[in-house]
Amino acid sequence: MSTEPRFERPPRALPGPRQVLRDLGPQYAANGLIGLIFAATGPIAVILAAGVQGGLGGRELASWLFGVFFANGLLTVLMCWVYRQPLGFFWTIPGTVLVGQALGHLSLAEVVGAYLVTGLLMLVLGLSGWIRTAMAAVPMPIVMAMVAGVFLGFGTGLVDSVTDDGAVAVPMIAVFVLLAAWPAAGRRLPPVLGALLAGVAAVLLTGSRGAGGGDLSGWVAAPLLVTPAWSWQAMVELVLPLAITVLVVQNGQGVGVLRAVGHRAPVNVVTAACGLWSILVAGVGAVSTCLTGPTNALLTAFGTRERQYTAGIVCGILAMVFGLFAPVVVRLMLAAPPAFLATLGGLAMLKVLQSAFVAAFGARVTLSALVTFVVTVSGMTAFNIGAPFWGLVAGVATAWLLERDDLRRDRLENGDSENDRAAASGSQRDPDPEAGAVDSAPR
Repeated sequence: MSTEPRFERPPRALPGPRQVLRDLGPQYAANGLIGLIFAATGPIAVILAAGVQGGLGGRELASWLFGVFFANGLLTVLMCWVYRQPLGFFWTIPGTVLVGQALGHLSLAEVVGAYLVTGLLMLVLGLSGWIRTAMAAVPMPIVMAMVAGVFLGFGTGLVDSVTDDGAVAVPMIAVFVLLAAWPAAGRRLPPVLGALLAGVAAVLLTGSRGAGGGDLSGWVAAPLLVTPAWSWQAMVELVLPLAITVLVVQNGQGVGVLRAVGHRAPVNVVTAACGLWSILVAGVGAVSTCLTGPTNALLTAFGTRERQYTAGIVCGILAMVFGLFAPVVVRLMLAAPPAFLATLGGLAMLKVLQSAFVAAFGARVTLSALVTFVVTVSGMTAFNIGAPFWGLVAGVATAWLLERDDLRRDRLENGDSENDRAAASGSQRDPDPEAGAVDSAPR
């Protein structure tokens, strides 16, 4: 039985403004800026691509961006300040892709209803302390196979963009490859950001244009309040997959990244915070909140552990400012040709897609993972419920029927191991004050 406390208390007294300013330095401010830049490049393209696929207009997309940046930026500032460690919160990218597919046959109001129930589920799991049991219910290879199937369209979309609009796509890919292959340059200019800049230049030179922001006007966000609609189809299709992408895929990755550099994320509090904030941002049509892995890796890339929380505070404040000007971002992005968004989103998702395949087909329950992947990619619907849900169902059923030994070993190693119990019981311990600088750039 896990010894993790139901509610992890902050390890120290809250730092005052002077303490925060003393702990803040140029490298921590730079880490926070880079974390925001990452979130504001490729992942935004994923939101816009999913929203356009689902038929959302400029106002709905701007409201979505306001929610995931402004509200989650506020949560990031609060959690980093209270727990004095970098805890960066943004939104579930796999969940965004799921929602884009679901909006093809569900209304935004029905999707918002599913957001609210997902948030409530996560809040209950966090407050009850049942989160570890819930996370162990579905084997990670099956979850990641579903994620791989959901993300595959971004990979094929990247290839299609070369033939659809090579004048825009090829320069973006070339710059991305150059920066990725030249580590010294890639550290100064992240490859995805370089691809974005190359795409902007290509669009300006070729004169290619997209549909534009449509019904958008003004510079400052004017969030839309979306009244939820309750639909059993939306609940069955979205709630469980959304909760899994947040709790297992995103939060699991975020906690792992922080543990790798010596931080102990308060798992139950993080889960409850994701649930509460998911309920809040659902009101403006935004997808569920999560503890992000890549951004937290960037926030902890340099510096000493006890001061890295300031990088999270900087990132959160910048995210709030960015969210306020969401209409400008949406207008600029939608003014670009479709190949620009397809290429940028595809490049941003390449490493995620690679990691999903490796995790899905690495060792155990590989047949079950394959079944999950095939069903998810098929795009099948049954009872008006989409393929990602049925992929999970088919994968778990295959594991129980044909790979029960693998399933048992997977749960023993990943759910009830001594390492997990030790990590849980040590989740309140302060980071080692004698630790030196952390130099763990994200892989």
